[in-house]
Amino acid sequence: MLEVGCGTGAILSEIQSNSPHGLDLQPAALMEARVHAPAASLACADALSLPYSNESFDITFCHYLLLWVSDAQWALREMKRVTSPSGFVLALAEPDYTARLDKPAQLAVLGRWQAEALKKQGADPSLGGRLAEIFYQAGIELIETGTIESQRGAAPTYVEWELEWAVLENDLAGSVSAEEIQRLKALDKQAWAHGERVLHVPTYFAWGRV
Repeated sequence: MLEVGCGTGAILSEIQSNSPHGLDLQPAALMEARVHAPAASLACADALSLPYSNESFDITFCHYLLLWVSDAQWALREMKRVTSPSGFVLALAEPDYTARLDKPAQLAVLGRWQAEALKKQGADPSLGGRLAEIFYQAGIELIETGTIESQRGAAPTYVEWELEWAVLENDLAGSVSAEEIQRLKALDKQAWAHGERVLHVPTYFAWGRV
Protein backbone atom coordinates (compact mmCIF):
# COMPACT_ATOMS: atom_id res chain seq x y z
CA MET A 1 0.00 0.00 0.00
CA LEU A 2 1.32 3.44 -0.96
CA GLU A 3 0.14 6.89 0.14
CA VAL A 4 1.22 9.60 -2.30
CA GLY A 5 1.59 12.92 -0.49
CA CYS A 6 1.64 11.35 2.96
CA GLY A 7 2.58 14.59 4.74
CA THR A 8 3.25 14.08 8.43
CA GLY A 9 1.92 10.51 8.40
CA ALA A 10 -1.48 11.12 10.00
CA ILE A 11 -3.17 8.52 7.79
CA LEU A 12 -0.21 6.13 7.54
CA SER A 13 -0.19 5.87 11.33
CA GLU A 14 -3.72 4.42 11.23
CA ILE A 15 -3.15 1.85 8.48
CA GLN A 16 -3.10 -1.80 9.52
CA SER A 17 -0.59 -3.12 7.01
CA ASN A 18 2.69 -5.00 7.28
CA SER A 19 4.42 -2.84 4.72
CA PRO A 20 2.87 0.61 4.21
CA HIS A 21 4.77 3.05 2.03
CA GLY A 22 4.56 6.82 2.00
CA LEU A 23 5.91 9.51 -0.29
CA ASP A 24 6.07 13.28 0.06
CA LEU A 25 7.92 16.18 -1.51
CA GLN A 26 8.62 17.96 1.80
CA PRO A 27 11.53 16.61 3.89
CA ALA A 28 10.25 18.34 7.04
CA ALA A 29 6.89 16.57 6.75
CA LEU A 30 8.63 13.22 6.29
CA MET A 31 10.63 13.77 9.47
CA GLU A 32 7.33 13.97 11.37
CA ALA A 33 5.94 11.00 9.45
CA ARG A 34 8.86 8.88 10.69
CA VAL A 35 7.68 9.60 14.22
CA HIS A 36 3.96 9.09 13.60
CA ALA A 37 4.32 6.02 11.36
CA PRO A 38 7.60 4.31 12.28
CA ALA A 39 6.67 1.10 10.44
CA ALA A 40 6.26 2.86 7.09
CA SER A 41 8.85 2.96 4.32
CA LEU A 42 9.15 6.63 3.34
CA ALA A 43 10.53 8.37 0.26
CA CYS A 44 11.09 12.02 -0.60
CA ALA A 45 9.94 12.42 -4.20
CA ASP A 46 7.45 14.05 -6.57
CA ALA A 47 3.96 12.66 -7.20
CA LEU A 48 4.51 13.34 -10.90
CA SER A 49 7.48 10.97 -11.03
CA LEU A 50 6.99 8.14 -8.54
CA PRO A 51 10.27 6.30 -7.79
CA TYR A 52 8.73 2.83 -7.92
CA SER A 53 8.60 0.06 -10.50
CA ASN A 54 5.44 -0.71 -12.43
CA GLU A 55 2.81 -2.74 -10.55
CA SER A 56 4.51 -2.40 -7.14
CA PHE A 57 1.43 -1.90 -4.95
CA ASP A 58 -2.02 -3.40 -4.43
CA ILE A 59 -3.49 -0.07 -3.31
CA THR A 60 -2.26 3.45 -4.11
CA PHE A 61 -4.04 6.41 -2.59
CA CYS A 62 -3.84 10.12 -1.85
CA HIS A 63 -5.64 12.51 0.47
CA TYR A 64 -6.03 16.25 -0.18
CA LEU A 65 -3.22 16.13 -2.74
CA LEU A 66 -4.42 16.43 -6.33
CA LEU A 67 -5.50 20.06 -6.05
CA TRP A 68 -1.87 20.93 -5.20
CA VAL A 69 -0.08 19.16 -8.06
CA SER A 70 0.51 20.90 -11.38
CA ASP A 71 -0.98 18.03 -13.42
CA ALA A 72 -3.54 15.97 -11.49
CA GLN A 73 -4.23 13.65 -14.41
CA TRP A 74 -0.55 12.79 -14.75
CA ALA A 75 -0.27 12.18 -11.00
CA LEU A 76 -3.14 9.68 -11.27
CA ARG A 77 -1.47 8.04 -14.27
CA GLU A 78 1.65 7.60 -12.16
CA MET A 79 -0.43 6.14 -9.33
CA LYS A 80 -2.04 3.77 -11.83
CA ARG A 81 1.37 2.76 -13.22
CA VAL A 82 2.72 1.62 -9.85
CA THR A 83 -0.50 -0.26 -8.97
CA SER A 84 -0.82 -3.94 -9.81
CA PRO A 85 -3.46 -5.23 -12.26
CA SER A 86 -6.87 -5.37 -10.55
CA GLY A 87 -5.43 -3.18 -7.78
CA PHE A 88 -7.05 0.03 -6.62
CA VAL A 89 -6.37 3.76 -6.82
CA LEU A 90 -8.17 6.08 -4.40
CA ALA A 91 -8.42 9.83 -3.87
CA LEU A 92 -9.88 10.22 -0.41
CA ALA A 93 -10.57 13.95 -0.06
CA GLU A 94 -10.44 16.59 -2.80
CA PRO A 95 -12.44 19.76 -2.05
CA ASP A 96 -14.18 22.16 -4.40
CA TYR A 97 -13.69 25.54 -2.76
CA THR A 98 -15.50 27.32 -5.59
CA ALA A 99 -18.73 25.70 -4.36
CA ARG A 100 -18.16 26.68 -0.72
CA LEU A 101 -21.33 27.67 1.12
CA ASP A 102 -21.20 30.36 3.82
CA LYS A 103 -24.05 31.77 5.89
CA PRO A 104 -24.87 34.41 7.01
CA ALA A 105 -24.43 36.18 3.70
CA GLN A 106 -21.89 38.68 5.08
CA LEU A 107 -19.40 35.83 5.34
CA ALA A 108 -19.78 34.62 1.73
CA VAL A 109 -16.76 36.70 0.73
CA LEU A 110 -14.54 34.34 2.74
CA GLY A 111 -15.08 31.56 0.21
CA ARG A 112 -14.15 33.79 -2.73
CA TRP A 113 -11.07 35.05 -0.95
CA GLN A 114 -9.97 31.55 -0.01
CA ALA A 115 -10.32 30.30 -3.60
CA GLU A 116 -8.29 33.25 -4.88
CA ALA A 117 -5.61 32.69 -2.22
CA LEU A 118 -5.32 29.02 -3.15
CA LYS A 119 -4.88 29.91 -6.82
CA LYS A 120 -2.04 32.26 -5.90
CA GLN A 121 -0.39 29.38 -4.04
CA GLY A 122 -0.57 27.22 -7.15
CA ALA A 123 -3.57 25.10 -6.16
CA ASP A 124 -6.68 24.31 -8.20
CA PRO A 125 -9.56 25.18 -5.83
CA SER A 126 -12.23 23.64 -8.07
CA LEU A 127 -10.55 20.27 -8.65
CA GLY A 128 -12.85 18.26 -6.38
CA GLY A 129 -15.83 18.80 -8.62
CA ARG A 130 -13.89 17.33 -11.57
CA LEU A 131 -12.38 14.36 -9.74
CA ALA A 132 -14.43 11.67 -11.48
CA GLU A 133 -13.62 13.15 -14.88
CA ILE A 134 -9.89 13.18 -14.10
CA PHE A 135 -9.99 9.52 -13.02
CA TYR A 136 -11.67 8.67 -16.34
CA GLN A 137 -9.08 10.67 -18.32
CA ALA A 138 -6.28 8.86 -16.47
CA GLY A 139 -7.67 5.53 -17.65
CA ILE A 140 -8.79 4.31 -14.23
CA GLU A 141 -12.04 2.31 -14.05
CA LEU A 142 -14.26 4.23 -11.64
CA ILE A 143 -16.00 2.06 -9.06
CA GLU A 144 -17.49 4.71 -6.81
CA THR A 145 -17.34 8.47 -6.40
CA GLY A 146 -19.25 11.15 -4.54
CA THR A 147 -19.03 13.71 -1.78
CA ILE A 148 -18.00 13.04 1.78
CA GLU A 149 -20.96 13.49 4.08
CA SER A 150 -20.65 16.37 6.52
CA GLN A 151 -22.80 18.08 9.11
CA ARG A 152 -23.20 21.58 7.74
CA GLY A 153 -24.42 23.08 10.99
CA ALA A 154 -21.99 21.30 13.31
CA ALA A 155 -19.98 23.86 15.25
CA PRO A 156 -16.22 23.29 15.43
CA THR A 157 -14.42 23.09 18.74
CA TYR A 158 -12.61 26.25 19.81
CA VAL A 159 -9.26 24.67 18.85
CA GLU A 160 -10.58 23.66 15.42
CA TRP A 161 -12.01 27.13 14.89
CA GLU A 162 -8.72 28.81 15.82
CA LEU A 163 -6.76 26.48 13.52
CA GLU A 164 -9.12 27.16 10.61
CA TRP A 165 -8.78 30.90 11.11
CA ALA A 166 -5.00 30.67 11.45
CA VAL A 167 -4.85 29.06 8.01
CA LEU A 168 -7.28 31.60 6.56
CA GLU A 169 -5.43 34.57 8.05
CA ASN A 170 -2.16 33.26 6.65
CA ASP A 171 -3.71 32.75 3.20
CA LEU A 172 -5.21 36.25 3.12
CA ALA A 173 -2.26 38.14 4.57
CA GLY A 174 -1.17 40.85 2.15
CA SER A 175 -4.37 40.78 0.10
CA VAL A 176 -6.96 41.68 2.76
CA SER A 177 -6.46 44.23 5.53
CA ALA A 178 -5.93 42.94 9.06
CA GLU A 179 -8.87 45.04 10.22
CA GLU A 180 -11.25 43.45 7.74
CA ILE A 181 -10.03 39.96 8.62
CA GLN A 182 -10.60 40.60 12.33
CA ARG A 183 -14.07 42.06 11.64
CA LEU A 184 -15.11 38.92 9.76
CA LYS A 185 -13.52 36.67 12.35
CA ALA A 186 -15.62 38.32 15.07
CA LEU A 187 -18.75 37.99 12.91
CA ASP A 188 -17.95 34.33 12.31
CA LYS A 189 -17.55 33.68 16.04
CA GLN A 190 -20.83 35.44 16.80
CA ALA A 191 -22.70 33.48 14.10
CA TRP A 192 -21.48 30.15 15.52
CA ALA A 193 -22.48 31.22 19.03
CA HIS A 194 -26.01 32.12 17.88
CA GLY A 195 -26.46 28.95 15.80
CA GLU A 196 -26.67 30.96 12.57
CA ARG A 197 -23.43 29.78 10.96
CA VAL A 198 -23.29 27.44 7.98
CA LEU A 199 -19.96 26.48 6.44
CA HIS A 200 -19.74 23.72 3.86
CA VAL A 201 -17.01 22.90 1.34
CA PRO A 202 -18.06 19.98 -0.92
CA THR A 203 -15.29 17.39 -0.65
CA TYR A 204 -15.11 14.52 -3.12
CA PHE A 205 -13.69 11.01 -3.12
CA ALA A 206 -13.08 8.52 -5.93
CA TRP A 207 -12.31 4.81 -5.87
CA GLY A 208 -11.07 3.14 -9.03
CA ARG A 209 -9.69 -0.15 -10.32
CA VAL A 210 -6.61 -0.48 -12.51
